[in-house]
Amino acid sequence: MNTFGQHFRMTTFGESHGPGIGLVLDGVPSDIRFDEELLRTALKRRRPGQPGTTPRNETDEPEVLSGVFEGRTTGAPIALLVRNRDQRSSDYEELRSLYRPSHADFTYATKYGVRDHRGGGRSSARETLARVAAGAVARMVLRQELDLDLRAAVTSLGVLEYSGDLLARTAEEIYESSVRAPEEAFERQASELLEKTRTEGDSVGGVVSVRVDGVPPGIGEPVYGKLNATLAGAMMSINGATGFEMGDGFEASRRYGSQNNDVWREGAEGELRTATNHAGGVGGGISNGMPLRFRVGFKPPSSIAKTQTHGTVEGGTTEHRITGRHDPSIVVRAVSVVEGMTWLVLADLFLAWRLQGRGR
Repeated sequence: MNTFGQHFRMTTFGESHGPGIGLVLDGVPSDIRFDEELLRTALKRRRPGQPGTTPRNETDEPEVLSGVFEGRTTGAPIALLVRNRDQRSSDYEELRSLYRPSHADFTYATKYGVRDHRGGGRSSARETLARVAAGAVARMVLRQELDLDLRAAVTSLGVLEYSGDLLARTAEEIYESSVRAPEEAFERQASELLEKTRTEGDSVGGVVSVRVDGVPPGIGEPVYGKLNATLAGAMMSINGATGFEMGDGFEASRRYGSQNNDVWREGAEGELRTATNHAGGVGGGISNGMPLRFRVGFKPPSSIAKTQTHGTVEGGTTEHRITGRHDPSIVVRAVSVVEGMTWLVLADLFLAWRLQGRGR
């Protein structure tokens, strides 16, 4: 399965050490202004070679192959390609006969009978640049009719936890932070932890939190296309994702209904809003007009500079230390991927809503 979405459909292709990573977007409405600067900015925010990430240095310059004419979308499929420029496949030659701990090596080989050992091939996080590119196009579509404010930030890194909301910094200010932090004190602590982790040859996990303001009531397709369920599937498809919480998530399971119910109140201009937002902006799988709130947990990167027990292709195990260029934490670069997948989900469900004759 390499396609995501029903009405706004993304199909991705390519491997970490192949010629490039690409995607085809089908269902993009015609006559949308194609903002190349927005696309380049989104890819720049995800690209490797930034502080606290892998030293692999890719420019990630997109090539638009179809679907755009004189700066406007044509309604035809949009094809995008980003060529790989800084592969070092020789770094992975010793892994040809090994299965790394907590990687997809063994499962891919078992399922398909063949695997690309160079950086994980298709299972590499390099694939996520396609999601970011597609998310940028989805954002171009959504901003034609909706005024959305999406903020995503690292709110947990190892034992460090940020308990505030995401309104202390704008989205642009969050991306100016080398660790995509929502405020200064957490940024300092997270930067120090990342450097310590890198020095020790280890890795660390974390959490990305998201808040989206401006989503109108009515987005979501029950019963199997609920907004929260679609978001959960999208986020859990990201490499290294280990958990998803909508609103207060598992915390709600420890409450009484009287503590957790979002009671109604009259908002500005008489519209209904809830007094609290424990549900994260969703009711019955449909947006209720309150800010969307959710969290995505990511595991520590599996490639670390410590000797570990690897499986072998022939059977049995061996002790091995992985070399090469790796992130001490994937959560920093995951922020832009989580954002991209959020735009994709909202664009897909927004177009479904419009097909029903709803919206503006």
